[in-house]
Order: sequence, then structure tokens, then C-alpha cells
Amino acid sequence: MLIATNARGHTVKRPSKPAIGRMLANLSRGNEHMVIERQDVDLVGDWYLQVLLRENNTYQLEYRDGVAAEHYRTRTVSQEKVLRALLGWATGATEWRDDFMWNDIGAEFEKPRRSAL
Repeated sequence: MLIATNARGHTVKRPSKPAIGRMLANLSRGNEHMVIERQDVDLVGDWYLQVLLRENNTYQLEYRDGVAAEHYRTRTVSQEKVLRALLGWATGATEWRDDFMWNDIGAEFEKPRRSAL
């Protein structure tokens, strides 16, 4: 099941395309981010795509495919490209990734290994 949530805590279960578009269009100061999560009893880990509207009116996107090692980030000025990414991710497609240059940030989320001393 998909769940969309914004910075104000507004949650939509099984969001439609229009609902996702409205949530994106309504990003602003005080409501600067949204997340779409995939929750399923058969899915292990965290599966989501999140959008942050930065102060310079650019969009930062991050997605995670289950584990910390599969966490990526990009930025864009195009709300249209962000909407395509959100809708593509929500349907399980993968082509939406091709619109961006992604940075692998998985190492930022992995727990440091303890020394064997």
C-alpha cells in the first residue's frame, strides 16, 4: 500500500495521481516536503521517494530501495520532472530515474562498524 505524507502531517493512503500532484503543488514554506512510502507485509526495509522544496526553489529528491546502501539523491528545478518521478515511482516503474543524475548517498546512512579491539 502507498502512503503519502507532507510536512504538516497530512496523510493520504493509496494516493491517486491528482492527490500526488496536489501535494507536490502545495509544497511551500512550512510545508516543504512530502514522502511517498510503499508499505507491504511482504516488503522488507524502507521503500520511499521523498521531495524537499529548498529555500532557493529547487527540488531535492531522495529515494531508498529497501536498505541504507540503496539510497540516492538528486536536485532539479523542474516541478514537472518531480511529478513524473513521483507518479512513476508510485506505479512501480523505473524509467523515471533516467531523468536525473543520481548521487549514491547510502554510505551516509549505514551504521559505523565497531572496531574488533
